[in-house]
Amino acid sequence: MQATEALIRNVVAEVLARIATVPHTPQRSFAGRYGIFTCVDEAVAAASEAFDRLQGCTLADRKRIIDHIRRISIEQSVELGTMEMEETRIGRLEHKIEKLRVLGERTPGVEFLRSEVFSGDHGLAVIEHAPFGVIGAITPVTHSLPTITGNAISMIAGGNTLVVNPHPSGKRVAAEGVRRFNQAIYRDLGIDNIIALIAEPTLETAQAIFKHRGIALICVTGGPAVARAAMNSGKRAIVAGPGNPPVVVDETADLDRAARCIIQGAAYDNNLLCIGEKEVFAVAEIFDALLAAMERAGAVRLNAREVDALTARCITSVGEGEKKHDVPHKDFLGQDAAVLARGIGKDVPPKTELLFGETDETNPFVSVEQMMPFVPFVRVRDVDEAIEKARFYEHGFRHTAIIHSTNVENMTRMGRALDTTLFIKNGPSMAGLGLGGEGYLSFSIATPTGEGVTTPLTFTRERRCSMIDNLRILGKP
Repeated sequence: MQATEALIRNVVAEVLARIATVPHTPQRSFAGRYGIFTCVDEAVAAASEAFDRLQGCTLADRKRIIDHIRRISIEQSVELGTMEMEETRIGRLEHKIEKLRVLGERTPGVEFLRSEVFSGDHGLAVIEHAPFGVIGAITPVTHSLPTITGNAISMIAGGNTLVVNPHPSGKRVAAEGVRRFNQAIYRDLGIDNIIALIAEPTLETAQAIFKHRGIALICVTGGPAVARAAMNSGKRAIVAGPGNPPVVVDETADLDRAARCIIQGAAYDNNLLCIGEKEVFAVAEIFDALLAAMERAGAVRLNAREVDALTARCITSVGEGEKKHDVPHKDFLGQDAAVLARGIGKDVPPKTELLFGETDETNPFVSVEQMMPFVPFVRVRDVDEAIEKARFYEHGFRHTAIIHSTNVENMTRMGRALDTTLFIKNGPSMAGLGLGGEGYLSFSIATPTGEGVTTPLTFTRERRCSMIDNLRILGKP
């Protein structure tokens, strides 16, 4: 028995001695990566490390971080916007530049955070907004770096860090923007990888982000497929899904103003914005006058033969059987109006912003979110029919709708019938995001999940702290 105890003591002593001689392996640091990763696990680990550091920062520190993102987005908007245009080859250069600049200027930051206090006979309750942690973000090719910029400002303002899976067709400009953001933040505050990005994004890396236990929340900006994947991920998801915004023009509208607004909204970045005017329903009484106003405002009208030819070139079908459906042809998506016209053998001035033409409601340009600078105009009997068709072809996305009218009752009926997140009256679609209208700006508009135009508060969770029977200073001592 004594021998056995002695043997055990010797073995334990030997093991402890060996442990003492094993060199300590320091925890891997991701500093100096400036947010660029090929491995989802590493990206999440780096963003988690950054979140731990961010937790120890003040609101003033968060503002400094955001100010670097704002400064780069504004001061380097020409360079980065040009880079995005050259990589994605969709949209309009001047609008790529403008999107970065206005997001840097107008996306809400820490000033949007607020606390609430309830004071009563039984003490004090304070409600504050805490971060979730590491957020997984999926961003589209239509606004690759702009979406990242807006998401980053709002998410960091809420105290979070993020891991981004950009669209593969916009990955290079996304990586360059994220690298510049992180480098500036690291040099100032010594925190790297507040924004982590997957440099070679795929469907598999997106799924890995959805399922990663280190991701606390998902934010997706994109089409129907990625929206469904996010909502089926098992995590809470903030989903900015698709839209097909209809426009109603009634007999009371200022037609010249309506025409200018339709062109301004539908031509912006070649109609890539999910809020952009996609189809117009105009009452018969003013239909021909509206088309004339469109031409006066600079849009080019296509005749019936040209509309049919454009439809055949620019709309294609995918899927089989019951799943077969129309989609915009990728070769024309986001291209200039002159490119669309050239595709049907028509010459238009190079600076033409928008094509339009009369169609019936069965034309696929009406039902498809086409994302190109052609808008179909459908003649309807009266405003009631216009509203009903607008409701039908919005597809229940509850995204965006526009009306041009001076009849408040018509505006009210349409607002109630369509129940959209954004409802714009007598202005271009982007006015609903504060560009030419009031309010704040974001390119992530969470329609399926109901958060609406996202803000820093969207990416926080409420916490309540209660003091019972004390700290209420009103009343007699």
